[in-house]
Amino acid sequence: MENIRVASVQFEYKPFDPDANLEIVRQFVEQASKQDVQIIAFPECCLSGYWNLRDLDRNQMLKLAEPVASGSCSQSLLRLSKDFNITIGAGLVELGDDDQLYNSYVIAMPDGQCKCHRKLHAFFNQHIKCGSSYTVFDTPHGCRVGVLICYDNNIIENARINAIMGAEILIAPHQTGGCLCRSPHAMGLVDKKLWDNRNNDPHAIENELRGPKGREWLMRWLPSRAHDNGIFLIFSNGIGIDGNEIRTGNSMILDPYGRIINETWKAGDDMVIADLDASLQPQSSGRRWMQARRPELYTPLTQPTGAEKGIREVRLGMK
Repeated sequence: MENIRVASVQFEYKPFDPDANLEIVRQFVEQASKQDVQIIAFPECCLSGYWNLRDLDRNQMLKLAEPVASGSCSQSLLRLSKDFNITIGAGLVELGDDDQLYNSYVIAMPDGQCKCHRKLHAFFNQHIKCGSSYTVFDTPHGCRVGVLICYDNNIIENARINAIMGAEILIAPHQTGGCLCRSPHAMGLVDKKLWDNRNNDPHAIENELRGPKGREWLMRWLPSRAHDNGIFLIFSNGIGIDGNEIRTGNSMILDPYGRIINETWKAGDDMVIADLDASLQPQSSGRRWMQARRPELYTPLTQPTGAEKGIREVRLGMK
């Protein structure tokens, strides 16, 4: 891996308006290019919308979905990538060549490459199918990148497999925080009054975003994905209104020791930039621990326990 400058963006998407969201992406890409950023990550489903789509039927979803690479959003990202010489990642609803709908993340690269990760643990709409493969690839910037979307990162095996496949940087786009969660000690709804009054009292809403509904919850698990696998991690998250919930932002960039290089807790659109020092990686704890693996012991990880359930049932209590 070579040293590289990366950026993580949080923004409040415009529901059902991909063109408006693409314009927000363009503005951030332009800002990033002036600061010599080489990779920029935007949130999950930031182009099509996320929680506002949860109750749509298939025909309604099809009006927002598009194929990756040949679709208008992918083509716009590819043009931006080439024009500004930046690798760009952004999320949308994909219409696959199998006629299935996916929660997908498009990576557009300056050399014309277009990669796509389909969320492995998708749940927000019953018509969205889960992906079935990992996405790890080389970029024109001299680094190897993996992508895991939101809930994918909560399953620890996924991050480890990305590292085993050679990922040096993990892009982790989310729409999280402020969730009405089935776990009694995880997240919880953000007080909408605080959000509506954010311009008059930014301190109050920032405390909410940095508390147990947002950053404090992230700090219980997110740094371990970077630390235990010796990878840099770019966490990009939504901020603000997302359907009937409020996302908590806290976009950040972590090093292979799980340390935060740069972060934001702004109650609004924002971008953080960090220089990734490749020399940190080879001797990081996670990389050395991985060298001590004993794969012959891990067969139980691939065997069903009988406790497995569908992701919608686990996350939402719905089959």
